[in-house]
Amino acid sequence: MKEQPLLKLKLDRPLAFFDIESTGASPRADRIIDLTIIKLMPDGARSTHNYRVNPGMPIPPEATRIHGIADADVAGCPRFADVAAEAFQVLDGADLGGYNILRFDIPLLTEEFLRAGLRFTPDGRRIIDAQRIFHRREPRDLAAALAFYCGELHLGAHRAEADVLATIRVLQGQFDRYADLPRDLAELDKYCDPRDPSWVDRTGRLRWKGGEIALNFGRKKGAPLREIIAKDPDFVKWMLRSDFSPDFRKIVVEATQGKWPAPPSSAPPPENGE
Repeated sequence: MKEQPLLKLKLDRPLAFFDIESTGASPRADRIIDLTIIKLMPDGARSTHNYRVNPGMPIPPEATRIHGIADADVAGCPRFADVAAEAFQVLDGADLGGYNILRFDIPLLTEEFLRAGLRFTPDGRRIIDAQRIFHRREPRDLAAALAFYCGELHLGAHRAEADVLATIRVLQGQFDRYADLPRDLAELDKYCDPRDPSWVDRTGRLRWKGGEIALNFGRKKGAPLREIIAKDPDFVKWMLRSDFSPDFRKIVVEATQGKWPAPPSSAPPPENGE
């Protein structure tokens, strides 16, 4: 696939596009098999970093049918923990780009780094998710996006490096097609991941309600987290064992320790006089 610089976006710090192939779709239960990072620098330089790793668990046949990577292909590969420090350094100080990374790749990478003893967080990074742009404009998948925006077939689908290169090409096509698409990274981050100001965590499972943190999902939706911690410790344990985002679990853990984030000045007022 032809490589072209991302000319329509001015960078003030590195922008790292990345893609993951894995043993499955659960950020907590599954493991990375293939990771490619293509790092774009403000001066136009670009570097590619490929990591094929042994997940330490059998690769399910259904996953192999998608990406074509089987147990024999990773038998002699290092574990993620062996390459984590290098990958962490590559991503250090960089904004993040990719396709569907907000829902899957970032949570999975965060978990893998955590298992390797490294704290990786999207906080403070601007995130460009070409899927969010695509789905807001033309709901389809990466192969269709490449065909729609670039008139190309995605012949290397579900190969990490090919997917990263395809994502960059799609983003170029999106800039060409949509003149009103933000070129500023901070504005593009907001466009890709609009967040309700009442959300406490990035996924909105916790929200501010009358200056208190309340659950925003399930049968206890609306219940104050402080009350749940005091009265229902089993439910708290269930939340911490479940497949929620790392920042959700961090907020809950710290709340059990008496460490509460300060509500934002824009936090919504109490509802119905609460």
